[in-house]
Amino acid sequence: MCGIYLLGALVVLGANLGNLPEAFAAIFEGAFSGTAVAGGVVGAMIQGIRRAAFSNEAGIGSAAIAHSTVKTSIPVTEGFVASLEPFIDTVVVCTMTALVIVVTGNYSAADGDGIALTSDSFATVMSWFPIILSVAVVLFAFSTMISWSYYGLKAWTYLFGRSKTTELVYKMIFCAFVVIGSAMNLAAVTDFSDAMIFAMAFPNMIGLYFLAPVVKREMNRFLDMVNNKPQGPDAPSMRVVRDEAGVKPMV
Repeated sequence: MCGIYLLGALVVLGANLGNLPEAFAAIFEGAFSGTAVAGGVVGAMIQGIRRAAFSNEAGIGSAAIAHSTVKTSIPVTEGFVASLEPFIDTVVVCTMTALVIVVTGNYSAADGDGIALTSDSFATVMSWFPIILSVAVVLFAFSTMISWSYYGLKAWTYLFGRSKTTELVYKMIFCAFVVIGSAMNLAAVTDFSDAMIFAMAFPNMIGLYFLAPVVKREMNRFLDMVNNKPQGPDAPSMRVVRDEAGVKPMV
């Protein structure tokens, strides 16, 4: 679904290739103009950080629940994999979306409905693409529901124990809130989500501060191993074997 979305964005950008310089100029002008610096830069940064955290979950500790299930003898490698998520979500997908909206000129008519704005922008080149976009949005939403339900289930079973009864209770509560959230105003849902994300990010960032030395030590050990220069207390008993599949530590 991500590939189809990016392919459609490339088609729109290709059809408006001549407008790309003006689009970049409009983005920089809007970001660094006197009006923005004087009154809107702080608000824009706050809103951007809120949406970025909601998009890629960077810093809030939720994605780590999924990555922790991977089977690996070197956890740092999964950390490198996880670092790709903010790049793909925010730098690639969000930038492509912004460029599509700007090059088509629809950004000046923004009314706060991001999905409708994006759909109208794609429709300027492909009138039928809003149908595919609607399917993509549903798939994005469904995948988000699945992942966050898993995160919540792990937290729920940690607090109340793991059993069929506790899992069933959680699933019923989650499904009920899906219905409630769908019937609520979008602004109320996003405001509540932002508040909960902040509540998650605050203790997580404190934990990351205390765990930073451990992360640094493990990363340095992994980089030394990749460079075939093992160091540290267990260096004498470690040798590195390189084969076609990559680097394998042999103890």
